[in-house]
Amino acid sequence: MELPDVQSSLPDVRINLTRVGVKNVKKLVEVARTGKRPVIFISNFDVFVDLPRSLKGANLSRNFEVIDDVLQQAIEGDVKEIEDLCSAVARKLLDRHEYAERTEVRMMSQFMVRRETPVSETSCHEVVNVHASAVARRNNGSPIIRKSIGAEVTGMTACPCAQNIMKDRAMHVLQQLGVTEAQIERFLEEVPMATHNQRGRGFLCIETDDDQHVSLEKIIKILKDSMSARIYELLKRGDESYVVMEAHKNPLFVEDCVREMAKKVILQFRNLSGDSVVTIKQTNEESIHQHDAYAERKATIAELIGEMDNSSL
Repeated sequence: MELPDVQSSLPDVRINLTRVGVKNVKKLVEVARTGKRPVIFISNFDVFVDLPRSLKGANLSRNFEVIDDVLQQAIEGDVKEIEDLCSAVARKLLDRHEYAERTEVRMMSQFMVRRETPVSETSCHEVVNVHASAVARRNNGSPIIRKSIGAEVTGMTACPCAQNIMKDRAMHVLQQLGVTEAQIERFLEEVPMATHNQRGRGFLCIETDDDQHVSLEKIIKILKDSMSARIYELLKRGDESYVVMEAHKNPLFVEDCVREMAKKVILQFRNLSGDSVVTIKQTNEESIHQHDAYAERKATIAELIGEMDNSSL
């Protein structure tokens, strides 16, 4: 006896639903690379479709089937980037859920990056949190797809305000000791003053049309280079001295980090379409306060270019 299809029956309350699907689907994602070892991402997927008022439920098993189909394509080398993997899943979901007008895929992954420390060149690893997503909408047989790729990276920031306070204090003490102005100036150029530090968490995500490409590696580099200094899991003494000195030579407010990221995004991705959306967030975990400092900017590429071009006039 054939069982009834309960999902296809009429609901008691007939309203449209924006998102119906599954969350926290854990998968190991392997993306093949030509001539290199595959990239491995430990990933969580959220997969949704919209649901019309005429259906009681969505066939959620199709979501799992689509994810597995596309992951197999990635292993075989048909999918080169994780945001393209999300696009492929979103597109296939429209095929499997014929009643849906919109599909959405979110992918949160951990990506292991191998690095070397700056002085001793000691090998160590770092975990980067990677975010990818795609939204597909029906459009007369040719879906419109928007995708995004982003990352969250941890670094170090040094406070400019406290550093200026300490600099004034050092200048006063050196003057009292009879050190000349020229010697004081030379000393302060070589040895930056103490200040309080923060562990900074930078987030950068760029949303584009499906036919455009944004390098995850460039996003990660922008994040790392927009804080006072990079940090490392393992540091020898020479490395530790280098990192501390670099941070104190480059003190930054939380606002500075966001603006620096925006500037680097324009330098790296100016060729993207003007409606590409950039989301930048920076959280600095304060060491001498119980609160965190935070700054954010969300804008299109065109808006950022316009603001920066005008600021140089």
